[in-house]
This record gives sequence, C-alpha cells and structure tokens, in this order.
Amino acid sequence: MPDLSEFEITRKWPPEHPDRIQLYSLPTPNGVKISTMLEETGLPYEVHLVDFGTDDQTSPEFLSLNPNNKIPAMIDPDGPGGKPLPLWESGAMLIYLAEKSGMFLSGDPAEKHETVQWLMWQMGGVGPMTGQLGFFHKFAGREYEDRRPFERYRDEVKRLLAVLQQRLEGREFIMGPDYTIADMATWPWIRTIDGFYEAGGEVGFSDYGNVVRWLETCQARPASRKAVNIPPRG
Repeated sequence: MPDLSEFEITRKWPPEHPDRIQLYSLPTPNGVKISTMLEETGLPYEVHLVDFGTDDQTSPEFLSLNPNNKIPAMIDPDGPGGKPLPLWESGAMLIYLAEKSGMFLSGDPAEKHETVQWLMWQMGGVGPMTGQLGFFHKFAGREYEDRRPFERYRDEVKRLLAVLQQRLEGREFIMGPDYTIADMATWPWIRTIDGFYEAGGEVGFSDYGNVVRWLETCQARPASRKAVNIPPRG
C-alpha cells in the first residue's frame, strides 16, 4: 500500500484509499475538468472537498501541495517510476492523465500538439475571460458605474465564442470526431455563460448554434453528468 504520509496535505484530508489518485477539488469549471477526465478514463481516485467557505484553499496543508492556492490538485500514488506524483494546474493534470491512461489525446504527434494548442486556448482565454464576465455581470463587479470593464470582457467572450463556433463547423468535437481533453477543458467553462453566470443574453449565446449543439453533446456524456457534482458541496 502506498505511503502518502510525506505529503502534508494528507494530514488535513487523510486518504481512505492511498492506492488511488487523491483529488482535491470542488465542482467549479476547473474542478469539473479533472473529475470528468477521471470518470471518463475509469482511473481509480478518491476525492476530497476543498471548501472555499472555510478557506481550505489557503490552509498550510493545501498550500503545501499547491502554492497557487487554486483547485484542483492531486497526488498520483503511482506516478512515473512508481513514485507518488503531486500535480496542480488543470491543463497539466489533463495532459498527465491522458498520457497515463492512453486516452483522449492522440498518439499522433501532429494531432497531439494541435489538441494541446486548443487546451492552451481554453486555459489562456476561455477560462479567464468567462470568469471575468461572470464577475462583472453577476457579482460585485456589476455595482461598478463604469461599464467599460464589463463591456471589455463581454466582447472578448463573444469573440472566443465565435472562434469556437467556426472551429466546430462540420466537426462534432473540437478535434473532429473524437472527444479529447480539449473538449473536457472547455465545456465546463462554456456551460457557465448561460448557466451559473446567467450571461447568455448578454453575449447572444443561442446564436452560436455549433457551440450550443457541442455543449449539449459534451454535457450528455455519463461522465459529464456525474462530474458536475464531484465532490458534493458540503
């Protein structure tokens, strides 16, 4: 049985199954990416709730694993060379899990790099810009009298939706017929626009037919339906 006691985080979240991947998460878009991947691959894992309400993400134990104090993070007890591997940043985790499982990332070098390209597009654009749109539309940012910040992020999200709309023309998924980590990274964020952030009308979400169809397809997958509630909140 693997010994994970060297990791300080296990003092706050003791593993019941130390032989499984230990996932520290919350069902936010970034967290859903990894729970989706784990559900899709069937890799055994144990999930631990990182409660933002009690600032778990800033606790010394969590920071010992992820100094960037963001979810998700994980420990794979059976990492490269059979040694435990701690890992954070959802994009890096997706690539690692794809390579570990041999799933959702092509072995063809050109296709692999193109998939990673779209993953980076989500990491650098869709996630941050959608999050800012949500802040300025639904949360404290809506109280600002100056509407320029909101308009800036609204227009950038519309631009990104147009990029995705064009990419999906004639394609079922971002890379074509195959569901990949590029889709897994992107749909949890796209769903928040017309969902949690209630900003669909602001960006004309329903006008992006390819995106709407693709999102429905991604969300309908059994792993996706389960992942949006992993781990349960409190």
